Amino acid sequence: MTSPLSSLRSRVVAVTAAAAVLTGVAVTYTLHAAQRAESADATSEFGLDRGKLYFRSTEAGAGRVARVPASGTAARTTGGPSCERFYAASGTGLCLQRRPGIPPKSYAVVMDDRLREKRRIALTGIPNRARVSASGRMLSWTMFATGDSYAGSSFSTRTSILDTRTGYLIKNMEEIPLTLDGSRYHSPDVNYWGVTFAKDDNTFYATVSTKGRTHLVRGDMKKWAATALRTNVECPSLSPDNTRIAFKKRVRKGTKDPWRLYVLDLRTMREHPLAERHSVDDQAAWLDDDTLAYALPGEDGRKQDIWSTPADGSGSPALRIRGGSSPAAVR
Repeated sequence: MTSPLSSLRSRVVAVTAAAAVLTGVAVTYTLHAAQRAESADATSEFGLDRGKLYFRSTEAGAGRVARVPASGTAARTTGGPSCERFYAASGTGLCLQRRPGIPPKSYAVVMDDRLREKRRIALTGIPNRARVSASGRMLSWTMFATGDSYAGSSFSTRTSILDTRTGYLIKNMEEIPLTLDGSRYHSPDVNYWGVTFAKDDNTFYATVSTKGRTHLVRGDMKKWAATALRTNVECPSLSPDNTRIAFKKRVRKGTKDPWRLYVLDLRTMREHPLAERHSVDDQAAWLDDDTLAYALPGEDGRKQDIWSTPADGSGSPALRIRGGSSPAAVR
């Protein structure tokens, strides 16, 4: 039979152990909260300012967002968030992140004008494309569900759209009613990627792939419908004045140097190649109505560099940023 003294000692030990556990949890929570606050404070010093060109650095501060003046030359300012892909406009940033693990975890992180996290959305796949509308309201991102390159035939994408004003999230665009060659189109192999938004935050353009062909589609958010406009258009990017679309066009078969950058006039539907003759596997970004920026594999061991070229096809490409990708001009 257990004595009253032994029973009392057992209860004291149990209470002491429970208190130690609770203290450990409290300390862990406090440290975690402090780390989050410290991280947020550090990021908040690096905000979205007009007249700056933001990008993902692949050299100093590799993997983090940096910036330079949109015009002229100056040293980069580092200290932004860590992102696989990044884009920003009008006080809204979109950061696609990938975290290690089994399986790896990916997130779309919506940020304010100080690049502080406002919303985090768990994703499946490998981050690939990111876009924010000119007003900062509409966001879109594309993930590779399978495969990791558009150059091959074995890949699948998942493209989402978020309305930051209403909070409404379209997780997968594949269910949007599509009109192709004048008729409603159905096929299980439909893939969307590379969304770009018009100034009205209702009209958008994107790539749709089906039966081995790619198409430029124009979509309507309110009607939730899309119509194919022409073939052989990938990763469209709408100009600030909404009159032209930059895109990559497949100019040869296979996976070796398959693309060249073109610009399409939406009024005449005429296209012209740009001066850049390297194969650009990127969704080009407009620095202004006259200039495009894009990433290319770097030299001397650099992963990527950002280049720019005139949108009218004249001139020559120019190295804009050594060691960078995901350019986004905040106007």
